[in-house]
Amino acid sequence: MAGEKRKSALYGVKILQLVEEIPEGCSTPDFQQKPVALALQEGKNAIFRALVCGEPKPEVHWQSTKGNLSNSSKYQISSFPGSKEHVLQINKLTGEDSDLYRCTAVNVYGEATCSTRLLVIEGGLIPLPSSYLRKELMDYRYLLKKRWVWACPGYLNAVSNLRHIRVSKEGVATFDLELDLKYAGSKIYLYKDGEMVPYGFDNQTKHCLRQLGKRWQFQIRDLQPEDAGIYQVKVEDAEIFSTELDASAIPARVVVPLAEVHCEEQSDAVFECVLSNPCPNATWNFRHRPLQPSNKYEAFVSPDGLTHRLVVRGVRFSDMGPYSLGTGFHGSTAWLVVEAGKDKSILTTSADRHHLGSRRGDLEGRSDIYGQGRDASQSPRSRYKPGTGGFPRETQGPRGHFSQGLADMEVQQGEAAVFSCTLTRDLGPVAWFKDGVKLSARDGVVFEQDGLVHRLLIDRVQGTQAGRYTCVAGHQRSEATLSVHDRPVIAPDVAEKLRKPLVVKAGKPVTVKIPFKSHLPVQAVWRKDGAEVGSSSRHGVQVALGDDFTRLCLPSAGRKDGGRYSVTLKSEGGSVQAELTLQVIDKPQAPQGPLEVQNRQGAGVCLRWRPPKDDGGRAVEHYVVERQQAGRSAWLRAGQAPVDSTTFTDADVEQGKKYTFRVQAVTSEGAGEALESTEVLVAPEALPGPPSSPTIQSASSQGITLTWTAPRGPGSAHILGYLIEKRKKGSNTWMAVNVQPVPERRWTVVDVRQGCQYEFRVTAVSPSGPGEPGPPSDAVFARDPMRPPGPVRDLQVIDTSHTSITLSWAQPDAQDGDRAQGYVVELRGSDSLQWSPCHEGTVPVTTFTAKGLRPQESYFVRVTAVNDGGRGQPTALDTLVQVMPVAVRPKFLMDSSTRDSLMVRVGDTIRVPVYFEAVPMPEVTWLKDGLPLLRSNVTSTKDGLTQLLIPVASLSDSGLYTVVLRSLKGGEVAYRFSLRVAACPKAPGPIRLQENVPGTVTAEWEPSPDEAGDVPLYYEVLTRSSAHGPWLQAADRVHTNHFTLLGVLPGHEYHFRVVAKNELGASLPSDTSQPWCMSRQRDKFTVKAPSYREPNLSQKPRFLVGLRPHLLPQGCECCMSCAVQGWPRPHVTWFKDEQSLAGNPAVYSTDLLGVCSLIIPSVSPKDSGLYKAVAENALGQAVSMASLIPSLKISRPYMCGSVFGFCLPYFFSTSWKSLYRIDIVSSSNVWQNLPIKPLGLEFSMGRM
Repeated sequence: MAGEKRKSALYGVKILQLVEEIPEGCSTPDFQQKPVALALQEGKNAIFRALVCGEPKPEVHWQSTKGNLSNSSKYQISSFPGSKEHVLQINKLTGEDSDLYRCTAVNVYGEATCSTRLLVIEGGLIPLPSSYLRKELMDYRYLLKKRWVWACPGYLNAVSNLRHIRVSKEGVATFDLELDLKYAGSKIYLYKDGEMVPYGFDNQTKHCLRQLGKRWQFQIRDLQPEDAGIYQVKVEDAEIFSTELDASAIPARVVVPLAEVHCEEQSDAVFECVLSNPCPNATWNFRHRPLQPSNKYEAFVSPDGLTHRLVVRGVRFSDMGPYSLGTGFHGSTAWLVVEAGKDKSILTTSADRHHLGSRRGDLEGRSDIYGQGRDASQSPRSRYKPGTGGFPRETQGPRGHFSQGLADMEVQQGEAAVFSCTLTRDLGPVAWFKDGVKLSARDGVVFEQDGLVHRLLIDRVQGTQAGRYTCVAGHQRSEATLSVHDRPVIAPDVAEKLRKPLVVKAGKPVTVKIPFKSHLPVQAVWRKDGAEVGSSSRHGVQVALGDDFTRLCLPSAGRKDGGRYSVTLKSEGGSVQAELTLQVIDKPQAPQGPLEVQNRQGAGVCLRWRPPKDDGGRAVEHYVVERQQAGRSAWLRAGQAPVDSTTFTDADVEQGKKYTFRVQAVTSEGAGEALESTEVLVAPEALPGPPSSPTIQSASSQGITLTWTAPRGPGSAHILGYLIEKRKKGSNTWMAVNVQPVPERRWTVVDVRQGCQYEFRVTAVSPSGPGEPGPPSDAVFARDPMRPPGPVRDLQVIDTSHTSITLSWAQPDAQDGDRAQGYVVELRGSDSLQWSPCHEGTVPVTTFTAKGLRPQESYFVRVTAVNDGGRGQPTALDTLVQVMPVAVRPKFLMDSSTRDSLMVRVGDTIRVPVYFEAVPMPEVTWLKDGLPLLRSNVTSTKDGLTQLLIPVASLSDSGLYTVVLRSLKGGEVAYRFSLRVAACPKAPGPIRLQENVPGTVTAEWEPSPDEAGDVPLYYEVLTRSSAHGPWLQAADRVHTNHFTLLGVLPGHEYHFRVVAKNELGASLPSDTSQPWCMSRQRDKFTVKAPSYREPNLSQKPRFLVGLRPHLLPQGCECCMSCAVQGWPRPHVTWFKDEQSLAGNPAVYSTDLLGVCSLIIPSVSPKDSGLYKAVAENALGQAVSMASLIPSLKISRPYMCGSVFGFCLPYFFSTSWKSLYRIDIVSSSNVWQNLPIKPLGLEFSMGRM
């Protein structure tokens, strides 16, 4: 699988496969030898070597975390042709070169990566760096937030008291935490650098888990450098805790200990020790005192930091004693024996090497377990030959001693035990003692001697043979303790049965009984997946312990009860453990989510899931997929997927609807839990976008060829073809050219009529359907190709300016070619041979102005006619055309808006534009009353426009203004206009009223002060008849100071108002202070009241609207209404079957303006009958009747020939005398009315 991580045979090598399948004979890259970590002194060269394999041969790259290795003088990367070795050499090391270096091998099938570390020691005998050979970690370091805990409410109640990794003196790494699990059966996993690590529950495994109540403790024993990394704890699939074991925290162990060294006086002695991992702070000691660097003592460390060497120069007898190398947690000690020889011959020591697995923990035992004698003069590391000695033989060296002592032993009863010790020289007979009592062969032991090695053998150890054993040789002695354990025993046949898994169905009881034999009291501890199982750990679990058996009972097995069970039988003599596997068969769990729902445009909805984490102990047969539409409660089966497929496509979904999907795994036990998705909206299918506008490739009377480009955007990835449409120019109706989509983007339309002009458009079609049509093409005629037009005629220049030239020409002669469809105008400078077009496209008319030219430049001009047939022959002017304007005499441009007289209001802004035409620009002069303008007046002239601007007009601005245009040749022209500036008139004086003629009133007023001015004014007279009425115009344009109002009515009050007006507006009004009123003379008159006779309205009652029959279902409200008329107003009385309804509580009546109603709130069969309303007054009465029939449910009719019958309720049969008709339905579902004849409860029909 692409992107799959693979494991290498070498630790620390990561392989990533990049392709799905690798052909036979090929492989991904891999490392046969990794680069070795180095610890070198500053100034030296570091060399990393790697052996790389793979087919095809991979490319190798070197990198560091601090940057690239591009400096060729510092970094030298080389490889040998035909060899797999690749070398990185770093020259002249400095402290900055301490880094992690990565080597990557890549080929087409994958890549392999490994890393190594370089530590540069910056001086000193024994470097003490803070961090050494740190292991490369994955990107889990960001998880290491102190006391950081992931929230996981699904499996835990609480997480507390987290303690990170700590390393003990014994070299055991421990970290622990307290977990409050919701389910006691939840599984706990341990991960290192993202990979699961198996663990056990006793001290015999490297990774051990211990539980005490809620506290869980993880231990990592026998620490190695590769144990460094990120450790994570997970409960089920939830991450709980992360911590880091640093490479520097792993104590260095002694792999090859120091060996006893014999040398002569004045020679050099060499001690050498090999550690498991680099230890920069290792120290050398002599007689438990640290050694300081001097000429006497020299310490060396190998480049990989593992081998430590101490050279003692010029050995003397005072240098004899124990030398040790300490790493903090571990160490190794060996003796230096100085001997004085008789001659210059080389003295040797014992060369025997003994590798015995002893459990002794004291310093002597640990330093001598792997001890080996070595002559310093024979050591290849010794640089000096032995010296001569002149001492007598009696003084040569110390007395003999134990180079290897006895070690404590623990054995099971019945096993063999061997005590062994080694002397440095023969000290005479050796005696063995047990608890102070000398042993002999009769005590069941065997004595052996092999040179200086003495052994004590016990064939079958019994409990009575436990005790303290002593070996005595001369004055030397060594002691050790033998412990004998008697652990419980489980019968072999029982252990054989426990190897087979125990299979039960969910809900069934489970009982596991394990018999054993033991002479001592036994404690039984049951565990499941490392967690202790007891009667209190889970409801219903029972653990029993007898004298010779232990039993575990589960009343009802559940899915979480399945797993690995172990029972530990422990006594004072030891312990034994038995394991069994319990498989609980149940329905499978839900498939692993999330359930991915992908909407495939036009192909339905694709679902993806993962197989269930727990299949219930039975293989999954298939998966069932169901869907539920939003708003509905029913789940519909969409289909099923085979077991080897975790995808399913549901094509029966509607676009725009929301659905929820769920998947269930099905085994032989049935369907399991369902994995449900979130609500998903099935989006409408994306249609393709519009193609480009078609391009006309060719056109003739036989056909038109089109081309276009494919659309872009969503839905345009899979185009099935294109539909082409056409229409005539000016028409709105598009007609299809092809029925089936064409896959090509080129098509020739042959169904055209010669001489017609067509437009075309294209629509893309995808599996989702046709998209939007593209834009139409340019209109094209269906006709044969045209001939190029002839040359244009009468080409001439009609105008020039400073930057433009205007041309005109006539169309080509029709005899020289076909009609021209456009023209191309080109210019060429006088100093150039290249013609350049003056425009884009073609010019449709026979005139054109070329703009943007350089002033005073000369150009050649030519015009070419073009059509669909091509270009015609160009026509050019014979002479150069100079870009400069044609001289025009100054003149004013007058139109209908030009006026000779202007009047404006005081304070307004005055703008007077005057347009003129002149080439070149003339001199423009403004005059007022024949004099130059004042500074307050502003004038401007630009491009044939001169303008007068007065910001604030005043009365002094009135006058005669003159604009004078003078050309360079002395020509002059003038334009004059008068400007009058005036203000609104002031109000007239007080108004006087007098009656000069009876029935009239004359108003006189003082004239306005502005009446004597230049601006003529007039007056407007307004009147009103009351103080709050509107003002009405009585007279307008009164040029005198009086006005007479006619038709004045006596007794009315008249108010007068006079307003002065001119062309600019009106003044403030002048009102009369008192109204004018004429007294009224009243005449006497006589009023005669008219006499009349009232009409007679008496009328007897009559019904305008009578009662109507009612047929209502039972329980409905009935309202009988009628309208009655009469005078005096008649009184209405209601009857049912000739009985008055007055006082009947079941009904009530109303009478509103002659509309009378009888209301029955709830119709029942008893209310059926004939109802009557009687209206009475003094003149007579009127009656109106109607029947009420409640609808009834009758029994199912029966037929016999032409007679059919049915049953009616008793009250119905007694209340009604006859039945008039009955409705019969025929097979045509049309109801018909048939004549019938009642025969009691049977009816006869004339036809059927």
